Amino acid sequence: MSGKQIIITADDFGISQEINEAVEIAHTQGILSATSLMVGEAFAEDAARRAKLMPSLGIGLHLALTRGKSVLDPKKIPDLVDASGRFKDNLFMCGLRFFFNSKVHLQLAAEINAQFKAFQNFELKLDHVNVHNHMHMHPTVLDLILNIGGNFGMRAMRLPKTPHAPIYLKPWMLHIKNKLNDNNIHHNDVLIGLSETGKMNSTTMQQCLKNLSSGVTEIMCHPATGPWAGLDTHAKHFNFDKELAALIHPDVKTALKNTKAKVIRFGDLK
Repeated sequence: MSGKQIIITADDFGISQEINEAVEIAHTQGILSATSLMVGEAFAEDAARRAKLMPSLGIGLHLALTRGKSVLDPKKIPDLVDASGRFKDNLFMCGLRFFFNSKVHLQLAAEINAQFKAFQNFELKLDHVNVHNHMHMHPTVLDLILNIGGNFGMRAMRLPKTPHAPIYLKPWMLHIKNKLNDNNIHHNDVLIGLSETGKMNSTTMQQCLKNLSSGVTEIMCHPATGPWAGLDTHAKHFNFDKELAALIHPDVKTALKNTKAKVIRFGDLK
């Protein structure tokens, strides 16, 4: 693909009012073009309500299979969640269980289907799909999403390929890219923001934009108006408010304009 296209996304839409407010501000006053909704979280309905007032914002499904809240009753997926419906925190152990435990595999399929269904019930157009903690890099999870997503109109997914990925990950990124292409799933060419997670301030954002490559780039952010009660301990170091400030900063807007890149949503990919 010739030229430059950029998708600027915010993850974790629906976790808190502070995130939902930031997404609305970053889109209506800034450069945010897409966001990803966690349908099992406490403020998912508030997020969906706001989304319907912003038809130019691409709304994706941010599937949660770790460090989040399930949609299904915990009794239906006891190997995935605790009694309150919270997924497990240890990503490495989750990955092992996802791959080797057949009961977990069946429960994953049920929960993924339920989250797609929950998104559909919000009557939002599905712009794209990605997964909390980038767990769609896991082969079991990726295959399940590809098998289930088509039933819900999934046409695009995040490719978690970063500009400076370790060499040992490159063959796996190529495998994921090929799987997406084989299933006619649109995707970005490169993802920026993984190593900057929680610290994407205006200076960092301008640097990312300065080095924009040709093709489709996704810049991933985690904006919020501030911290909130029940904040995941793994994200307590995030500078949420600085990420929001970056998305509406005049210098960032100028830097984006200077790239001559077309700002799009995943749904605009052909």
